[in-house]
Order: sequence, then C-alpha cells, then structure tokens
Amino acid sequence: MWRSLVACLVTFILSILIAPLATTAQQRHTVPRLGILTPASEASTPLWEAFRQGLRALGYVEGQNILLEYRFAAGNPERFAALAAELVRLPVDLLVTDATPATKAAKDATSTIPIVMAVSAAPVEAGVVASLHRPGGNVTGLSVMAPGLGGKRLELLKAALPHVTRVAVLWSSGNLTAAPQWRELEAAARGVGVQLSPLEVPHPDELDSLFVAMTTAGAEALITLADAVLWNHRTRVVALTTQHRLPAMFPEREFADVGGFMAYGPSVPESFRRAATYVDRILKGAKPEELPVEQPTQFDFVINLKIVQALGLTMLPSLLFQATEVIR
Repeated sequence: MWRSLVACLVTFILSILIAPLATTAQQRHTVPRLGILTPASEASTPLWEAFRQGLRALGYVEGQNILLEYRFAAGNPERFAALAAELVRLPVDLLVTDATPATKAAKDATSTIPIVMAVSAAPVEAGVVASLHRPGGNVTGLSVMAPGLGGKRLELLKAALPHVTRVAVLWSSGNLTAAPQWRELEAAARGVGVQLSPLEVPHPDELDSLFVAMTTAGAEALITLADAVLWNHRTRVVALTTQHRLPAMFPEREFADVGGFMAYGPSVPESFRRAATYVDRILKGAKPEELPVEQPTQFDFVINLKIVQALGLTMLPSLLFQATEVIR
C-alpha cells in the first residue's frame, strides 16, 4: 500500500514539474519562426527595421508570437547557399529574403517552405517566379522593378546634364538581374545619344580602382543598377562619386540621403514593410503561388542640391519641379 502511495506521489510531483516544460515546448512549436536571409551584416538596418514595423502593425511581437532567425551574408553573396540550407535545417516556417541572389539560394534550398521576397529586381528574368501574376512554386513577394525604370533614370540624368555623352554603368558581380537592367539602359541610351560603359565590381574592395578606371576612361557621369551589394556599400560608393566629381544617378533615395547627386526609384523600406503583409497572409493559410508579386506604383525622385552646387552645376527649374524631394 505504501509503495502504491509513494508511486502516486512521485507521479504527481513529476507531472507538476514536467507540465511547464511541455507547455513551453508546445509554445515554441506553435510560435511561427521566420528565417531571414540578407546580404547585410546586422539586423539593425533601416530595411529590417521597416520589416519589423510592418510586423508590429499587424500585431506580431518578436519573441512572443513570432520568432526571427537572421543569417547575414555580410556582403558576400557566395555565402547565401550555405546560410539558406542552415535555415531550412532549423527548420523555419517561412523564409524572408533580401535581394534576388538570396531568393535564388532560398529557392534552391527548399521547394516546400514558403519564401517571401522583401525586395527583388526582375524576379521573372532571374527565374525565381514563373510570372508576376502567377508566381507558381513557393516564392512570392515584392519586386522593386517596373518597366521603363532604367530608361527613366537615364532620361532624368541627361536632362540634368545635357552635355554628357559618356556614362559609366556600375553593378556588382553576382547580380542576377544585371542583364535585363543593362538591356533596358542600352535601348534608352540610343534614344538620348549617350554611350554607356559597363563596369562590374568583382568585390567591394575594388571600388576605388574601378572609379579611377572609369574617370580615366572619360566617364562624365554614372548610373548604378539596382544592386544589393552596392546598396549595402552606398556610403562608400557616394563618397567615391564626390571624390572623383562624378555626378551619379542611383536607383534608391538612400544614396541621395548620404550625399548622392540624384536618385529615382521605388521606396525600398516601404517594400520591406509591405513584405510583412505577405508573411501575415501566408501564416494565416494563403499559398505563395496564389499571391501575385507586387510591383511598385509610387516612385521617389530626389535631387541633392548640395551636390549640384558642389559640382558647380545648374539645375533646370522644371527638373526641380519634378522632384518629389530636393535636399538642400
């Protein structure tokens, strides 16, 4: 009898001790875990903060009802494949990617875990979705590219600098969308009478020598393609344009914010905020293949008047009127 009572008492005590552990394990299992794959070096960037703001607006509190697992390529796209595989092994419930190479690596790593592109340039051309309207597979999200963007940037640059005939075009090695962006610029260049000089950056450490090469070759201005590596090194890129007195058109306003000449394109932070809505819909049961890829509808045209004055240029009043913001 005593043995029976002791056994019951032990069972009761163990049930009390184990219950919280079981509850905690169950909570860990039910709280969705997002895998974040990014070329950045840290989570405290304006883009990922915009994404977290988007999540908070939808009622998600990090560490409570959603978990974020970051993997940083730190400017090295070659790391994406290993980092994507690591996130898949954890496992995660959903992957959120920053830039097309990260999305491609995530798609290669899994065909079942949903993938949300926080930002991507030309995802159809890069082969990560079948089409914008019907992505197919496990990938959807947002694209920062829209037809005519490259041509519009070149037209605005030419309007600001009518004398310019030689323009360098810069992008990083590994940019999966460089080819379609380059083709669009080539077509536009013929229309405005500009000769383009392509320059691929093998590694960010070689930016200095490339700027020397482009100015030595007679480049009068610069356009950079939409490119995650250049975006992460935008302060250095802009500093080199200033050093070489090279007016440049950039695809994101953040370049103008740190001293770039001009920028025209959609808001990248807004794209990251919008990515949270895709995460929310998928976590609530929507299928990625049924969610069309969203394209930008609003664009920033920013002119940095400080740089205009520093370069001794004169800006047409009509062009200043077109700008959505003039940095003075």
